Amino acid sequence: MLENFEFYLFLALIITMLIMLAKKIQVAYPILLVLAGLLISFIPGVPRIKIEPELIFIIFLPPLLYEAAWSTSWKELWRWRRIIFSFAFVVVFFTALSVAVFANYFIPGFSLALGFLLGGIVSPPDAVSAGAILKFVKVPKRLASILEGESLLNDASSLIIFRFAMIAAATGQFVWLEAAGSFIWMCVGGVGIGLSVAYLFFKMHKILPTDPNIDILLTFIAPFSMYLAAEELHASGILAVVSGGLFLSYRSHDFLSSASRIRAVTVWESFCFFT
Repeated sequence: MLENFEFYLFLALIITMLIMLAKKIQVAYPILLVLAGLLISFIPGVPRIKIEPELIFIIFLPPLLYEAAWSTSWKELWRWRRIIFSFAFVVVFFTALSVAVFANYFIPGFSLALGFLLGGIVSPPDAVSAGAILKFVKVPKRLASILEGESLLNDASSLIIFRFAMIAAATGQFVWLEAAGSFIWMCVGGVGIGLSVAYLFFKMHKILPTDPNIDILLTFIAPFSMYLAAEELHASGILAVVSGGLFLSYRSHDFLSSASRIRAVTVWESFCFFT
């Protein structure tokens, strides 16, 4: 890693310049970053950057989802809950099903299980990118609330599809009754564990003699605790982080001082920008 340190600094500089350019021309910066990444990958001799998937799930995903959930209005999420849940679960499932059928029909030797595996990967949009793009695109508030809420939950549904498809591809069999029970536990258990851990942190903020620095530190520990607790019990860590983040965001005025809230917003925005 150290031998490519100069290249990492160069990438950081390029990313910074592209984000400033995106703001100048009023384009969502994730679009420019994706295009620049594709162009850089074609340059001969560019060092290959390899990141273990486990690191993405454990280090980056929980805090990014937590910040996105914290920024989402619970009232708007509940108001459009039917549309959001249908998009996040039903539409994602049928998208993965369409990909599976298409791949199975047109690609020789590509089974339905492998097709669902591919569908679970490509079906959901990214929650963080969706929020970033919506900041630059003028859309009705109703549509923005639906897209932000759906992008929070579809990662969970796609990951559930991915896990079941991976088991089916590895074992060659799929037990519907067992899969239905696992699906219910992953959803209900994930939400329950997330709310339980969030309530624990809520009480810690209330009881302990915290200051703004300690409050911010606890907000960083919370999403990892929710995610790891849920995954340890074979529930959905993504749903745990989202539900716990929504709960703490809704109750933030009850346990965070104004100084803590202001500083936390600044720290979290900088952290998510960096990641």
